[in-house]
Parts: sequence; structure tokens; C-alpha cells
Amino acid sequence: MKELGMYIHIPFCIQKCFYCDFCSFANRKHLIPEYINALTEEMKSWKEKLKEYRIKSIFIGGGTPSIISIDEMDKVLRTIYLNFDCKKNLEFSIESNPGTLEKEKLAYYLNNNINRLSIGLQAWQDNLLKSLGRIHNQEVFLENFLLAREIGFKNINIDLMFGLPEQTLTQWQETLYNIVALRPEHISAYSLKIEENTVFDKLYESGVLQLPSEEQDRAMYHFAIDYLQEHEYIHYEISNFSTKGKECIHNKMYWNNEEYIGFGLGAHSCLGKVRFSNTKDLNEYINKDNEREIDYIIEEKMSQKDEIAETMFLGLRMIDGIEIERFTKRFSCSPLKLYRHEICKLKEEGLIHVDGKKIRLTRKGIDLSNQVFVDFLPD
Repeated sequence: MKELGMYIHIPFCIQKCFYCDFCSFANRKHLIPEYINALTEEMKSWKEKLKEYRIKSIFIGGGTPSIISIDEMDKVLRTIYLNFDCKKNLEFSIESNPGTLEKEKLAYYLNNNINRLSIGLQAWQDNLLKSLGRIHNQEVFLENFLLAREIGFKNINIDLMFGLPEQTLTQWQETLYNIVALRPEHISAYSLKIEENTVFDKLYESGVLQLPSEEQDRAMYHFAIDYLQEHEYIHYEISNFSTKGKECIHNKMYWNNEEYIGFGLGAHSCLGKVRFSNTKDLNEYINKDNEREIDYIIEEKMSQKDEIAETMFLGLRMIDGIEIERFTKRFSCSPLKLYRHEICKLKEEGLIHVDGKKIRLTRKGIDLSNQVFVDFLPD
């Protein structure tokens, strides 16, 4: 059977973080029951369309999925297991925020095949957490992490951010020292980006937000790479590190440009060379009719040229890079031939390395990755 990744979006939060531009809402908890009804109906409507696929990974993201009740989560999980063919022992992730995890909830997740927990910490220092608009402090994070271990979670990711307003290299180092001491299986480390229409965007435009310089940001990133590798974390994607065998299967599916289905508000899908997405209007989603095809927006029918370009720049996010043989089998043409001019230029600039088997970014290329990716965009 063909394999497929599944993403399920829960767009509710207790509080919207100041940097967040995701499709999520605070103070709408009263709409959760209606949303779960709409979500499960949407999922059921895809049963026949996906009967030739086996689900190889599931990721419940948000928002903050861990704020919904056990009963509401149970409705979602029962819908998955009754309507789709799930691979045995598949990777099943759920995002969470400290302060929303209790013993009963964690035990329910683990007992119902959710085997990977992603906890959004972002920073170790309470003053930085407060400045980001986070709902938790360091103590609450530690309680939740240790509780998850006690319950039996053996695959935990911690989300971290650097380049934060007024953050110093010393504070970032302290964050990494303390997280590595806990030995999570996976660490995601993202540089803060100021996104439009966020609280941080308004503060930045008004000149209030003081960000580290580009040099300080890169120093934080390079320290993370070196320190985590010294402590046996594999740097397998630009922003992601894991212990051996614990790379995120679901996210690797995106970077390998494979097929996936998204359910929920604003969720994106890539199926049969067609990309489409759901509405971002919460009321429209709750009241939608799943039998009508206008419930999703067709974004693009991918040409082979588009698919090739996306496979190149998504694949280059992986530290191991693009396997030339695998690419050639997929598209019946070598990337070395298709992109000979671009590859020549990028090699001369010291941004990529090419050997007989792979094309990958150099350390300099990782720092300038967006500049590299532009070269592979279709005209």
C-alpha cells in the first residue's frame, strides 16, 4: 500500500504567544466541542478516498492540542482508528505546552498509541518566558517533563528558540546545558522570526523590541550545533537534533516531499500531486458541509517541474542532503544534470558540497540556506 502522513490541527490556546502567527485562537475554548465534531466529520468523509493508503505517521499540532479534554481527544482517536489503516507501531506525536499536561492525560495518550510528546519550552529563564507571552515557567516545565517520563514516554521533543529579545549567548547556553542534562530524545532549536501581524511585529515596528544582532544570532546557532553534537545529538535537519534513531519521521516526510493529508482548520495537504488547504475561518470550518468540495481551496496542481524544485530545496534542509540515486529514480533524471549551472555556482560560493552520492549544504550554506533555496525555485 502507498503510505501517507496525517496532520490534525487543534487551533486553540490558553494565550496567544507574542511571536505566533499560526492559525490559532485564545479565549475560544467554548467552541472546542463544535470544532471536534466538525473535525471528526471531515476525517470520516475521507475514509473512502484514502482506502488505498496506510498511515505511517500522525502529528496532532496546534495551537495547543493538550488543552482539549480526554473525552474530546478520545473522539478524535476513535475516528482515526475506525476509519483509516494505520501502520503498526507508527510514530504518533502530539504537541503540548507546560501547564496543560496532567497525569491522567499523559497516561491516556500513551495507552492510546500516542508515543511521541513534543513540549514547547522555548527558553529556560522565567523572565524570557514572560517576555514571549508563555503561560508557564521553568518549574512547571520541569514538573511536566518529569511526569511524562514517569508515565512512560520514551520519545520526547523539546522546542527551543534563540535570537529572542534581549537574550544573551550566556542565557542560550544555560538553556542548552539544562535541557541536555534532561536527555530528551529530540531537540528543535529555531531562530526567532518576526512574523507579520503578531505582537512582536507591532513592537518591532515601533522600535521597542531589541533583538540580538545577526552575528549574535549565528553565534547562538553555531553553539547549539557544536554543543549538541558533542553530547551525541545528531544534527539531521537545519533546526532539528535527535539521539540515534529518534529523528522525527513525520517531519522527514515533509522534507522528502512525500504525500500527506491535513485535517482541521487551515490544514494543508499534498495528495496525488495536488496541494490544497482548508479554510482558516473558524466559524466557516465549524459550519461546513463535508460533502461539498468548496470546503477546501485548491492551491495548485503540481507540475513535475514544481515537484522537482520542491524536492531539491526541501531535501537540502536535511543535513545529509539529497541522495542523487533516489532523486534520479523518482524523476528519471539526475539533479546534477537538471541543475548543473546552479550546482556549479553554489559549489564555487562554498554553499553546497557534492560527492558521488549526495548534494548537501555546507556549514556556510546552512547559514545562507534561503539564498541557496532561491536558486532552485522554478521560473
